[in-house]
Amino acid sequence: MNPLHPPRRVVFLAYAGMNLLDLSGPMQVLATTNRLQGREVYRLHVVSAQGGTILTSAGLPVGTQSLQEMDRLLQATPDLHTLISPGGSSGDQFPLDAALVAWIRQHAQAAARICSVCTGAFHLAEAGVLDGLRVTTHWDWAQELQRRYPALQVDADPIYIRQGRIWTSAGVTAGIDLALALVEQDLGHASAIATARQLVMFIKRPGGQSQFSTPLATQSAGAGRFAELHAWIAAHLADDLRVENLAHRAGMSPRTFARLYVAETGRTPARTVELMRLEAARRALEETRLPLKRIASQAGYGEEQNLRRVFLRQLGVSPGQYRERFAATPAALSMAQAEPAAG
Repeated sequence: MNPLHPPRRVVFLAYAGMNLLDLSGPMQVLATTNRLQGREVYRLHVVSAQGGTILTSAGLPVGTQSLQEMDRLLQATPDLHTLISPGGSSGDQFPLDAALVAWIRQHAQAAARICSVCTGAFHLAEAGVLDGLRVTTHWDWAQELQRRYPALQVDADPIYIRQGRIWTSAGVTAGIDLALALVEQDLGHASAIATARQLVMFIKRPGGQSQFSTPLATQSAGAGRFAELHAWIAAHLADDLRVENLAHRAGMSPRTFARLYVAETGRTPARTVELMRLEAARRALEETRLPLKRIASQAGYGEEQNLRRVFLRQLGVSPGQYRERFAATPAALSMAQAEPAAG
């Protein structure tokens, strides 16, 4: 162990009914990083109110230390670095654990970093840690989080959000993305990518990436009137998708179509087309070796220079730079393209 870099103590707060992956996903990222670094970068603890075994929502029991035991450790060595509040609920109500909330309040100032995964944001919000901050959580709980805690600025879209030393993430697998971002902050981009590859993750998703694919999000938003149109757009990105043509497809006048579309989906038809084309190009760069010219054509940009302009404007990187950072390794691409899909 390098004496200049002592282990970072990471405390996961556990409770009965929590999502197993909210805990095990981020924990595995940090444990894998330890192994790849050949030293204990992260000293991991799973803590519950009373300690002992808790039962996760998946039915798998998890052994934990008690809050009292963790307090004794921190009194001897006050080195709480990262506090992570996982989420998960067995029903449509999120039951707060009062003991965990009180513990968060007690130790929030001492922690160098405070994080939540999924509905773990409710514990942080109840403790007052998130007041006045822009935060995220699982998309299905975002409205409830905002309703309960109006001092928060809840954004249901991003994978994770960092506000100073406070990090919040979306549901379930987003905890893995969050943990990789923590590794990147601590050890650099190369170490985070090495961990992601070891976990057989094709890409490391940035925090600003949406929780939803654009086609799924738009189909959900317009589940009634425009669901078929969204599916058609996603399958015809290279076509002429101006408002006039979309209105004709929907059987409306352009003015009526544009008005009803914005009212139902919250965005203009042109914005939906733009987002779908951008996502299609991103996925092609991440998952295939197609040349940029062909990707531009298939995604509806026509020329490669148009694709480049959109990427620079929307993402701040060129298509080539995006592919270099987020594409699967050549071996993984070959395997994914050669093997038939399971099921």
